[in-house]
Amino acid sequence: METKYIFVTGGVVSSLGKGIISASLANLLKTRGYRVTIQKYDPYINIDPGTLNPYEHGECYVTVDGHEADLDLGHYERFTDIRTTRANNVTTGRIYQSVIDKERRGDYLGKTVQIIPHITDEIKRNIMLLGKTGNYDYIITEIGGTVGDIESLPFLEAVRQLRWELGRDSLSIHLTYVPYLAAAKELKTKPTQHSVKELQQLGIQPDILVLRTEHEVPLAMRRKIAQFCNVSPEAVIQSIDRPSIYQVPVMLHEQHLDEIVLLKTGVTPVDQPHMGPWLDFLEKMDSAEKVVNIGLVGKYVELQDAYKSISESLFHAATYNDRKLNLVYIHSEKLTTDNVDATLHDLDGVIIAPGFGQRGIDGKFVALKWCRENDIPTFGICLGMQCMVIEFARNVLGLQAANSTEMNPSTPDNVIDLMEDQKSVSNMGGTMRLGAYDCNLTPGSKAACAYGTTTVSERHRHRFEFNNEYRARFEDAGMKCVGQNPDTHLVEVVEIPGKRWFIGTQYHPEYSSTVLSPNPLFIDFVRAAIAYGEERDTRK
Repeated sequence: METKYIFVTGGVVSSLGKGIISASLANLLKTRGYRVTIQKYDPYINIDPGTLNPYEHGECYVTVDGHEADLDLGHYERFTDIRTTRANNVTTGRIYQSVIDKERRGDYLGKTVQIIPHITDEIKRNIMLLGKTGNYDYIITEIGGTVGDIESLPFLEAVRQLRWELGRDSLSIHLTYVPYLAAAKELKTKPTQHSVKELQQLGIQPDILVLRTEHEVPLAMRRKIAQFCNVSPEAVIQSIDRPSIYQVPVMLHEQHLDEIVLLKTGVTPVDQPHMGPWLDFLEKMDSAEKVVNIGLVGKYVELQDAYKSISESLFHAATYNDRKLNLVYIHSEKLTTDNVDATLHDLDGVIIAPGFGQRGIDGKFVALKWCRENDIPTFGICLGMQCMVIEFARNVLGLQAANSTEMNPSTPDNVIDLMEDQKSVSNMGGTMRLGAYDCNLTPGSKAACAYGTTTVSERHRHRFEFNNEYRARFEDAGMKCVGQNPDTHLVEVVEIPGKRWFIGTQYHPEYSSTVLSPNPLFIDFVRAAIAYGEERDTRK
């Protein structure tokens, strides 16, 4: 069948959950047997989120091909088990950069370069590119921002043009907010009507409305919205807040969203979606009664989206271990030798979070020393792994000035150092090792046992590496280098076999964890944390 394009826009306010709606629809279409992918168009001028502060944008997600992407791509992968690439996330910056490069080469033959048609044509080219190269039945395109934002206008104009060009092979879904006024004790539909009117003024008529709401929207009110917005009544779907985002696909299916999408794109629904494994996960999630307490030590804890993939990976792992997750965020800047015992002693396991820069680093060292000495299941990721190495060097090897050259370029013991091929690079957007790389694990190591194999591929986002000149000293003292890149021999995984569970990974295993394929390291870490918690309880 011809590739169908579904465009998802948002109105009224930002952060309504377009990414979750897009991912949930993709989940439903995939479980019906259709080939699906999702792409996100972000209206900011940055080339990618790689240089954005996590406080402003949340986590920077990394695709298998090494693209730094919007965190919504993490939702796409977790909901669908479909790997995304650079083609699945495009920003205004990339669009303009491409057009300017073409203008400099003379590709426009001396014409005046304008928003229409040149910028919009470039947007359309990128949107259609996946359909030409990916062999998909449905491509869901989420437009970032809110209708009315000046930054989003070129993208919405491109969508308007494509709707006319594609005809029935395209569909528009608009997500809006229906607020509840507590004083009046009523829901208000005017914001939705105004949002749709704004979209219509731009030349786009939505086919389906999704109403984000905290309260049930009565049928009569949904019909009123349908009448005012020129949408068929059955195509007004409500998205009521749920305890878990993973319940959203089921909620949308109960309102026949997937069936409506098929019918409106000229496809006759045949089978129901095969959601057995997904429903099994939800059943385990709902039936879990016992709690596992995990602490996450990092410097961005005020904005939990900064660690979104880690928190979701822990949630997957806890669910499959029949536990509810109690994730305790611990600000590394506030952690000291005076309060570390009181802060960590009731936890079953501790994650030392990734990040960049000096701020909060001392608190991570404090946490790691306490966890190592008290034999608490501990998981260090990227910078967290590097902190494991530095803390061990200082307090076990006796190299008291040991450090990373990121923190102290003149350290006498550079146990973590800049990769040799990066030392001459100054462009912030091109200085890191990004994307999936192979890793060989030592047979019999805790990491290899967790994965059930000695060869894995995981994603990276870093510049600095374990310094192999110190490898023998670390291993002689008890910290083993149990994972390395087969080509460069760079150390990827360290562990202390004598501890319950003390593992650090240079890579980011959280990027590959999905609902139906949870990352084995997280599963094993949570399992060790549960065992430790039960052991601690028996001693009380």
